Amino acid sequence: MSGETKDLRSRVWFDRTDTAGFFHRTHLKSQGHLKEMFEGRPVIGIANSASQLVPCNAHLTELAEWVSRGVLEAGGFPLVFPTMSIGDSLMRPSGMMFRNLMSMELEELVRANPIDGVVLLTGCDNTAPAYAMGAASVDVPSIIVHAGPMISGSFRGRTVGSGTDIYKLYDNSRSGKLPKGAFAEAEFGMSRSIGTCNTMGTASTMGSVLEAMGLSLLGTAGIPAVDARKKSSAQRAGRRIVELVGADVRISSIATRQAFENAIRVNAAIGGGTNTTVHLLALAGRFGLDLTIDDIEANSRPIPLMANIMPNGDFLMEDFFNAGGLPALMKAMGDLLHLDAMTVSGHTLRELVRDAEIYDPRVIATPDAPFKSEPALAVVKGNLAPNGAIIKATAASPRLLKHRGRAVVFETIEDMDARIDSPDLDVDADSVLVLKNIGPRSYPGAPELGNIKVPRKLLDQGVTDVLRISDGRMSGTAFGTVILQVAPETAAGGPIALVRDGDVIEFDLSRRCLTLDVPEEELARRRESWTPSAVVADRGFRRLFVEHVLQADQGLDFDFLRGSSGSAPSQRRPY
Repeated sequence: MSGETKDLRSRVWFDRTDTAGFFHRTHLKSQGHLKEMFEGRPVIGIANSASQLVPCNAHLTELAEWVSRGVLEAGGFPLVFPTMSIGDSLMRPSGMMFRNLMSMELEELVRANPIDGVVLLTGCDNTAPAYAMGAASVDVPSIIVHAGPMISGSFRGRTVGSGTDIYKLYDNSRSGKLPKGAFAEAEFGMSRSIGTCNTMGTASTMGSVLEAMGLSLLGTAGIPAVDARKKSSAQRAGRRIVELVGADVRISSIATRQAFENAIRVNAAIGGGTNTTVHLLALAGRFGLDLTIDDIEANSRPIPLMANIMPNGDFLMEDFFNAGGLPALMKAMGDLLHLDAMTVSGHTLRELVRDAEIYDPRVIATPDAPFKSEPALAVVKGNLAPNGAIIKATAASPRLLKHRGRAVVFETIEDMDARIDSPDLDVDADSVLVLKNIGPRSYPGAPELGNIKVPRKLLDQGVTDVLRISDGRMSGTAFGTVILQVAPETAAGGPIALVRDGDVIEFDLSRRCLTLDVPEEELARRRESWTPSAVVADRGFRRLFVEHVLQADQGLDFDFLRGSSGSAPSQRRPY
């Protein structure tokens, strides 16, 4: 039988003749499972993050049926189990707040149950990294099936992209350029199907990046959610996980140092979202790999932008898939990647991309003639961000990539909301907007509030972008000259906490430098009188988060979750 082995974890549950074995088997048989399902077949858990509260993932239950079909065909025993689902379209303050919780749930469910291998059905922004982190911690054979993007949006005769065009339409509405009622009307045309955002936001980025790591079957993450090929790819994943279990190919054997470097480089080439950094750093920590924010900069810097996709460019994920998708882009990258890295398919990247083609060079460029010559992601440091900060340079305004201006400071998001559109706000086109207290501890979860609105006063003058800095994050669908994830954050006493109105801030992308031009003696005086804002986190998961979350340069994981705890089942028996 395909995948049969004497070392299956599930045998601890089923290969026994005592009361515990009886109990385990009889309750599964109550669902109609045949006795041969318990006779040497590998048990494949299908982790399902479907939820109507997470529209990106709403169709995953259907995909689970196709995975089950593939598992049965390959001689496995499929068992679908639900987990929590986290989305960024409805959850407050942010899905990121619950990424670590979801990873812990998956880890414990896999370890506690007779699961030999797991298929991870993911979709919205934080579900893919959460599942990958949980699987890394328990380290069983694993394969990711990504939800896929929704089809392209359409509004008043033009193509619109998730998130990216929301910000553009909103600014046009605020400035009076958009007819009354048109902003609300756009809701019906922007999201036309199930699936993740159709721009290169965090969800599409993480689907692509984890695929580049070798954790999904190559070319499958980008299949649109409603495309029939999404179902067949799920079926193939079901077949393949049985083979992975049979060969005892664990997730840690795929997610090597070279795989992470491939992920970082592909992220740069596709213009991936800035959230990729915290997810990759957290995931590496679960594997015990020494990956730092400096490694992300070093591996991103030589890679030009090759994908012409919003918010960096003009096209959408459906166009990217039709143009050849990730396999074509990775083939074009050539020796910029570790092509001999192994994947869950059992083949190397070199073997998988050999026959890939670019069908539309408007959408997928080459390193020799890139869409943009600079890398999409850059890590900047300086006395304002001693542990680093992130900018998506390809979605920024070129005129602001070397800039010096005076700070306009907002102490909290509420302070910003109250004053950002005031005609009395002392701001001009050269100002640097600084938003504090939206970091992982100060506004638990580091919500995607870093894409600070351009003040109405400037919009009326025709100014559509200014340099913006915060200790929070922003949506991968967003754009603008925005420096994010400043570390340490305000609540941790990072230098950003000491910035005051009128201070001069200098940013130079070419030198990867972010400087607060204030004498050290003055900063020392300010620190003596500084006290952190109170954070209300007196119970439950919120308290756990605030007390144990690491800073952005360490991936926002919990300090007690670093490293793997293994897959050995508990020897304690219920009966």
